[in-house]
Amino acid sequence: MSGTSDVTGAVRPRVAVSSCLMGELVRFNGGHSRDRFLSGELAPHVDWVHVCPEMEIGLGTPRETLRLERSPEGPRLVTRKTRVDLTDRMAALSAERARTLDVDGYVFKSKSPSCGVHGIPVYEGDTAVDRKGRGVFAARILDAHPLLPVEDEGRLNDALLRETFVERIFAHARLRALLESDWRARDLVSFHSRHKMQMLAHDPVAYGEAGRVVAQAGVRPREELAADYAHVFGTAFATKATIGRNVNVLQHCMGMMSDALDPARRADLAEVIASYRAGRVALSVPATLLRHHARGEAAEYVRDQTYFSPYPEELRLRNHVPA
Repeated sequence: MSGTSDVTGAVRPRVAVSSCLMGELVRFNGGHSRDRFLSGELAPHVDWVHVCPEMEIGLGTPRETLRLERSPEGPRLVTRKTRVDLTDRMAALSAERARTLDVDGYVFKSKSPSCGVHGIPVYEGDTAVDRKGRGVFAARILDAHPLLPVEDEGRLNDALLRETFVERIFAHARLRALLESDWRARDLVSFHSRHKMQMLAHDPVAYGEAGRVVAQAGVRPREELAADYAHVFGTAFATKATIGRNVNVLQHCMGMMSDALDPARRADLAEVIASYRAGRVALSVPATLLRHHARGEAAEYVRDQTYFSPYPEELRLRNHVPA
């Protein structure tokens, strides 16, 4: 795993991406679909793994456009004019890619009959009979890696979905960095301790289950323990954090520092958390204030929670006011 972690767990995730989104001239028309956020703001913080399945099965560029067509066995990937069925070639490639995939997330090209994740039309004749399909390549990757953080670039235009995806890839990368190291039971306990509030904001049930898994550290076989923890950790982050669960975490952290805060600062924190709950300020406001007080009061447990630094601050992803 490239990169090293600091007290907040900062690492460089390795993320697969449709090559055209990074500006490569691999689109059907010989062009690209460069995404500014991926190739600009996010690029300095991740290691991209470029993938273009159409090029990898030998189609070249420019090329004939493709579409999904209904069949009894499921959607087929077919060239629009010459009617060449590419499904088996794409399925073989996706199976090989899925078998060797070692990344912390994947960003697919939207609306693509090979790479689209959501809403791909499936045709019967000239009529789209289903608009809920997935691209042939993307579907097989997702089936093989159901907990892998995945999005398409279109959905990443939504501030909340963008924040959620980036948070997941960095969490995934931190765990992968740990499990690829010569870790011991105490390392897993420490890792889980730093991620408790972040997990609680996403999925309280998985948070509890993760605690039960970690309680067996040093007792169960190491590989078995790692596999179980990775599964419940990924399950937790697959659930979006909500305003209510964020408020719960913020209040929980404030409570842990309550004895060290004077009444005025406790009142200020409570007011800011209430403003976040009411949709008047972004999450960054109470989170920053809490972290500031944790540092000032040497509240080590709160200060070291990844919840307060889930990804590089330069990305400014918590600055949107919740709807």
